[in-house]
Amino acid sequence: MERARHLLRWVLHTVTEEIYRWSCEISVKEKAVVTVQNVVATAALKQRLDLDTIVRLFPETQYRPEEFPGLVFRLRKPKTATLIFSSGKMVCTGSKSERQARKAVATVLNELKRNGIVVVGRPEIQVQNIVASGGFGGSIDLEKTTYSLERTMYEPEQFPGLIYRMDDPKVVMLLFASGNFVCTGAKKVEEVHRAIARVQETLENKQLITYK
Repeated sequence: MERARHLLRWVLHTVTEEIYRWSCEISVKEKAVVTVQNVVATAALKQRLDLDTIVRLFPETQYRPEEFPGLVFRLRKPKTATLIFSSGKMVCTGSKSERQARKAVATVLNELKRNGIVVVGRPEIQVQNIVASGGFGGSIDLEKTTYSLERTMYEPEQFPGLIYRMDDPKVVMLLFASGNFVCTGAKKVEEVHRAIARVQETLENKQLITYK
């Protein structure tokens, strides 16, 4: 009976330790908090646009050709700014998701049509860049990181962050000693999360990050 109790205590202790270790690993992986800050999308119409006419139809737009060749068309919902060029090219910034970026471009085109601007066909809308920021929840040793990882640049006297260029996915990560980061260059949100997961795993494996 005593041996059975001892064995039971040992099993419970072992299982408890395994559960604790497993929960710690999960909490480490969940520490990275990610927020998409900006999605840049482009569209190209197969025609030229008369920007002077658009300004007359939409007085709230901004167009100063002597300073910048593009017209700025702002939307309140979704809160974005779309640059429209006479060549028919458009660049939308300020959205928080791929879907929102596509909706913003479509809304601008519908507004132009509704006010008499002839738009030929439906342009292909492409996401060109996603900027996301967040934090790993731990402190990063940037001095060691710059020697441990390839394709990095760290000059603290000029900029407090370490620049890390990744090949897969093809993004640029800005890492800060506080554990905060900025990811730019992705064209899909999935690439953002994949890049951050890979960086966090690398930092952990090389013991370059210390969790609070």
